[in-house]
Amino acid sequence: MKKHIPNFITSLNLLCGCLAILFVVSGDLVIASLLVIIGLFFDFFDGLAARLLRVQSEIGKQLDSLADMVSFGVVPGLVMFQLLNKAIVPQALETGFKNAEIINGLEAGMSFIPFIGMLIIIASAYRLAKFNVDSRQTDSFIGLPTPANTLLIISLPLIFQFQYTPFIESIIFNQWFLIGVTIISSFLLNAEIPLFALKFKTWDVASNKIRYAFLAICILAIILLKFIAIPFIIILYILMSLIWKK
Repeated sequence: MKKHIPNFITSLNLLCGCLAILFVVSGDLVIASLLVIIGLFFDFFDGLAARLLRVQSEIGKQLDSLADMVSFGVVPGLVMFQLLNKAIVPQALETGFKNAEIINGLEAGMSFIPFIGMLIIIASAYRLAKFNVDSRQTDSFIGLPTPANTLLIISLPLIFQFQYTPFIESIIFNQWFLIGVTIISSFLLNAEIPLFALKFKTWDVASNKIRYAFLAICILAIILLKFIAIPFIIILYILMSLIWKK
């Protein structure tokens, strides 16, 4: 019976991703982002449960990858599509993130620009496929993990919704900023950059110094800066990984 527990948790991550897609399509990026955050917790605990129960399996690995593709591949790509769509259809901002008609906003300008966000989906799929066959990524990562990249993308609507200022709006809904984020994040997903994993095989401080330090900084940053902390946390994650490897 216990062998099914991690897969059940993984399925909850997949469910969160599917629900998030429905909310993204309806234009509610905030609810979609919150669902993805819940999915992130399930994604963390399914692997932890499998290790604690000693029931790791090949089907669990494949199910986890498929769930990640939905929650941390398709969802952030669609979120970026919607953000770019709103950036080129300014009147859409008047109704915030709860406009069921926004996905049809392309009719106003017939622009290809929002489709640039789909690069995130393609890059995420390639990154997950590469992860499944890369023996170097058992204890660490090569390239930005899809959950981390997803956090970066979904932080944008959350920052706009809960920490709004005109300056923040001018940045988040600048199409060139969004295109830049899309291209850079797609590159980082598959870049040959070694990054530490937040997987605890033991709980001792000596072998997990980098992880405990990173988590402590994350908690402090989120308390002080709330959602604005997330982009800085992703940058910090990359920098700490590069320093740690040295």
